[in-house]
Amino acid sequence: MREWPSHAVVLPGTGSDAQFAAEAFAPALAAVGTSTEAIEPDPTDVVASYEAALDAAACEHGPIIIGGISIGAAVAVAWASRNPGRAYAILAALPPWIGPPGDAPAAASARYTSRRLVDEGLAATTAEMVASTPTWLAETLTRSWRAQWPDLPAALLEASAYTAPDREVLARLRVPTAIVAAVDDPVHPYDVARIWHADIAGSSLSTVTLADIGADPGIIGARAVSALSASLER
Repeated sequence: MREWPSHAVVLPGTGSDAQFAAEAFAPALAAVGTSTEAIEPDPTDVVASYEAALDAAACEHGPIIIGGISIGAAVAVAWASRNPGRAYAILAALPPWIGPPGDAPAAASARYTSRRLVDEGLAATTAEMVASTPTWLAETLTRSWRAQWPDLPAALLEASAYTAPDREVLARLRVPTAIVAAVDDPVHPYDVARIWHADIAGSSLSTVTLADIGADPGIIGARAVSALSASLER
């Protein structure tokens, strides 16, 4: 059995937090002997804070595993593509879009929420979100939004404008990659994950449902680590 790296860095999705990223990835990574560092986004400069954490971890630990959810997955792939040899593997959950965001649902949702936060404030926008969101996600976002306020609207706008890796970048990537998609998530369309899988050579694609994640966020890491283990042993 191949020995896994000692260290992983995991990146939350837009508006989310380190706690959820750790819940998603840390149990499965611990089972293969890898410690998890979950990054708390700096809402004043989300992408830069993620990239700085990846730089620091790779300098300290050598090649690392990178886990990411939504924009965290996009940043993980972009960073790995620019830093050959520093990423051992990528665990990419719920990829949001390909290339410029355009009218991608995740980007549109972030822009809408940012406007509501500016116009209506944190309390009213949170109440609106809770009324229309699965309980597990509402609890996560209520916690993370409060922590990132008052910089949250700017953080959401930054994420909504982020240019993700395009198909050429995906095709050039030579890092073992396990992709996890939620088949019933309208914000992170399954078709985006399918394109990532088609373009990233040797990648795997596993699926979950939103209810699966609600019951146990760790299913994200479990599916990704299981698929990556199988591909590494081939």
